[in-house]
Amino acid sequence: MQQKSGWRGVATAVIALAFIIISWWQVLRVNDGLIVRDLQQDGVPMRYLVAQGAQNAPGVLVAHGFSGSRQLMAGYGYALAKAGYAALLWDFGGHGANSSGLNREGATLQDNIDAAYTTLLRQPEVDAQRIAILGHSMGSGAAMRAGIKDPQRYRAVIAVSPTNAEVTPELPPNLLFLAGAWEPRFVTNAERLLAAAGGANHDFSNGRARAFTLIPNVEHITILFSAASYAETLRWLHETLGGGQTPYRDGRLWWYALHLLGWLGLATAVVPLLPRVTPQAAEKRRPWLGLLIAPLAASGLLYLINLLLNVRDLGGVIIGGALALWFFILGLIWLLIGFRPVRPTRRSLLLGLGFFALLWLAFGLLAHWVWLPWLLIPVRLLRWPFWALACLPWLLAAGQAQQGGTAVHRFLWWLSQSLLLAAGLLLLIYLLPELGFVALVLPVLPLVLAVMVVAGRNAGDSWTFGLGSALFFAWLLLALFPLAA
Repeated sequence: MQQKSGWRGVATAVIALAFIIISWWQVLRVNDGLIVRDLQQDGVPMRYLVAQGAQNAPGVLVAHGFSGSRQLMAGYGYALAKAGYAALLWDFGGHGANSSGLNREGATLQDNIDAAYTTLLRQPEVDAQRIAILGHSMGSGAAMRAGIKDPQRYRAVIAVSPTNAEVTPELPPNLLFLAGAWEPRFVTNAERLLAAAGGANHDFSNGRARAFTLIPNVEHITILFSAASYAETLRWLHETLGGGQTPYRDGRLWWYALHLLGWLGLATAVVPLLPRVTPQAAEKRRPWLGLLIAPLAASGLLYLINLLLNVRDLGGVIIGGALALWFFILGLIWLLIGFRPVRPTRRSLLLGLGFFALLWLAFGLLAHWVWLPWLLIPVRLLRWPFWALACLPWLLAAGQAQQGGTAVHRFLWWLSQSLLLAAGLLLLIYLLPELGFVALVLPVLPLVLAVMVVAGRNAGDSWTFGLGSALFFAWLLLALFPLAA
């Protein structure tokens, strides 16, 4: 029986490694047949994509949204380049690898667009007379304002999940709105903007074409990976710039999911073979009561703190610093109500670092080539230890709650945390509307919790789970949210 179990572990490890290797190969091979240049202008990091051998290609600027990045918009870049366009993507101020802060008044956005426009025109494959701009969410507003400010520059403007701009029947030129069926607020806004722009129109020759297309079965993030969204973009650009319409399906997100599954499978096969910490008995008081009270109390306390200082830009990171403080308060309350203190051992701390390395590789590294700027720049990295300390109480409590439990027990803790943390964060948004963006990323939280719970099921010791998860979650917050000006 033991021999059969050993062979099962070897087979699991081999299959998991195959998943990881194949996923990396599939994600990286999307660059085949393309020229890819990493550029910089006025401190703005950029990526340029165009088909090999292209000449006089129409150019498209691709602008991301709040908490977005070049990585998140790469699907549009590949769809455009493979259809014969030259695409330029960049990180707005405060986002991704751009170390300058995001200016509240929006001057940073327009300055960055101007730098990107200048850089795009310098590329030898680009036809400077055929340029368009596409933006998502925050970037959509910036793209529309750029088209209104400099209509002679752009033959078309595409607003994905549109925010706001002073559109008219004349400006910006040839305006297309795209919104996902599962993001009703942006659908309503697209319809309002279309009416303000004069309604649907097909007068492309005079720059007055206007349209709104509803993209099915997607919301604010998944619209960026939607083949239907790419097809509508290419159709509109074909009408305005005369480029191609080669269909493109972006499979990178699926390969990323397979890669993550591979790492979790590898951990399942290998971790039980490693030296383990004998867990100290977690003496529990009222863990369920603590979890029930902590998220709501954390929201109330953060609201009171905001009366004394503005938490939106706390720690120099927009919204992210406020979230780190929220999790810190939540964790302290949950620990105090739910558990008696458990001291760490040297081995549990070392294994915690190993658990962080597993999460960092499994969740993050390939994400840097798919959707998330995972390799932190120095200004972000300097904040990481402090944010990890802020996240530690919450994840230490979570580790103590699930320690020694069955799979059903861990599932119930995951489900309870997902629901109660969401309830606390929704209350926080109600109390502090300036943190409303959290609602758009809230669906990701249960997935991140699931990764930590599944990967940490063999951690054994609550400190191993808590330390590794805190280091990982703090890194994720810093990768996601923009730097303040």
